[in-house]
Amino acid sequence: MTEIVALLQSIAPVISTTTLRQLSQVVYGMLISNGRITMLELSRWTEKGGSYRTIQRLYHTPILWLQIQWILFTSKFHQPDREYIAAGDEVVFGKAGKETHGLGRFFSSLQNRVIPGLSFFVFSLIDVQARQSYPIQAVQIIKEPKQPKKKEKEKPSKEKKRPVGRPKGSKNRKKEPPILSPELLRIQSILQAFLAVLKGVLTVRYLVMDGHFGNYPSAWMVLQTGLQLVSKFRSDAALFEPFAGKYCGHGPHPTYGDKVDVRNMKKKYLKSDETEAGIRTQIYQATLLNREFAAPINVVVILKTNLSSKKQAHVILFSTDLELSYQKLYDYYTLRFQIEFNFRDAKQYWGLDDFMNVKQEAVTNAANLSFFMVNFSSVLLRQYRKNNPEFSVLDLKSHYRGHRYVAETIKLLPQKPDGILLTEIFQHIARLGMVHPAFEPSSTA
Repeated sequence: MTEIVALLQSIAPVISTTTLRQLSQVVYGMLISNGRITMLELSRWTEKGGSYRTIQRLYHTPILWLQIQWILFTSKFHQPDREYIAAGDEVVFGKAGKETHGLGRFFSSLQNRVIPGLSFFVFSLIDVQARQSYPIQAVQIIKEPKQPKKKEKEKPSKEKKRPVGRPKGSKNRKKEPPILSPELLRIQSILQAFLAVLKGVLTVRYLVMDGHFGNYPSAWMVLQTGLQLVSKFRSDAALFEPFAGKYCGHGPHPTYGDKVDVRNMKKKYLKSDETEAGIRTQIYQATLLNREFAAPINVVVILKTNLSSKKQAHVILFSTDLELSYQKLYDYYTLRFQIEFNFRDAKQYWGLDDFMNVKQEAVTNAANLSFFMVNFSSVLLRQYRKNNPEFSVLDLKSHYRGHRYVAETIKLLPQKPDGILLTEIFQHIARLGMVHPAFEPSSTA
């Protein structure tokens, strides 16, 4: 418990003393609990001062989670000589009932269908060298109820039809900014708040998002914030080479050249060609055009061919940064999956799927607390992995649970054992439930 309180002192400037004390009790309970992370479950494991009512007060207290996550990151993880990129994605988890704030129907990629539940959009920072993601901001997505469309009576049109062809005297116009969907408008405000916290401390150039955002409106939204987007196109995206022929002397200057067949690209675009275990992997890079985009885009195509069956599969990645190399573009998009590991840990270990709160403040705190524990547990794991690289979250929870059992047992003894024996007891009991127990030295007693 002392170790937890010491680590939480870094966030003391943005949180009250009472809330900090309550938070330390909740963090301690979450590290011990092996069941569902609910307020009742946490109150069963906390020490004196961590009653159910105390935990309930914490969940209904407004907390500046964005500032807390940022302070924890800068004080425990940030290294100025490292390269960082940003990643954004939506996490959806099911919820029953009808009273939970923000309850709606969202598409779950895990279940591959629309489910009733809650949705949070998360932005994280990814350490490129360490290949680890740190969630910084998590905001709940609230869908506005659809309003029924009013039926309009069809009126006979009296307007004359426009003649075929381009109107005389018309001029070329630049492509107008796209109309952002309600989803992108919500994400835009979240992204702006996220970048405002980073300003002056950490410079991030790239934002990585999945194929759902592989379109022009998303790219335009990201470019307006000063970032470059790295994402993925649909497998059937229509791509064109820039026109390289001669102007025929009349009509508009052509923009689009030949359409690109991603499974039969020109050799001049080939950047890498490797074969391993009967699978040939070819990587192509080219600056191409898409009719939806207003400017050229940096495209990387990964084409895999099974040499025995001749079957092929491909992925089309892209970036709005035309100077980004294919190695970095591919690596950045690969790192995007680190945010999925954050979602997995938040659900599996820290109660993102378990909480039963229904009020707006409590729901926000429960979800953000789960992501806070993802980062906080990384701080704790780092010190144990120095001697045991395989030390996992399950081992960490077993360690704290063992200490809790020993502490309660010692309270029942008429006389406490000496310090050396007491340390050995703590270490031995803490190893009992571990998946990767550390080496236990022979007893000297």
